[in-house]
Amino acid sequence: MTVNLALIVVIGVTFACGVTLLLERSLTRIVVGTLLVGNAVNLIFIVASGAPGRAPIVDESDPSPMSDPLPQAMVLTAIVITLGVAAFLLAMAYRSWQLQGHDEVQDDMEDRLIMRLAELDEASQSYEEGGGSPDEEGTDTEEVER
Repeated sequence: MTVNLALIVVIGVTFACGVTLLLERSLTRIVVGTLLVGNAVNLIFIVASGAPGRAPIVDESDPSPMSDPLPQAMVLTAIVITLGVAAFLLAMAYRSWQLQGHDEVQDDMEDRLIMRLAELDEASQSYEEGGGSPDEEGTDTEEVER
């Protein structure tokens, strides 16, 4: 099986650009990064599927030169999933633009507080120093016995 080196380089560059865009704060760039990563994964599936062959359903004599239809079905499924995620992210970006006038992802204030408390090595107020350990349902065993 021979692999096209130029196609592998294109996959690597596309994947790297997509990951770089996914790490940005703008939802528009995150959408473009998601699309680039999705396309790079689709190209990986196509390269990993091997050389093209005959149609798998037409001839029943020798199955060795036939192409495997599974990678093609996986690529079609990945295209649909990428389209759904992109539509959801575009709807979020549009709604953020309507409400705030920009599509930047904001930091959560609770996350900043927890980071500050972790730097000071203190517990937050939401942490309860209870006597018992939580069971499977999340309630303390002492509270259940009472």
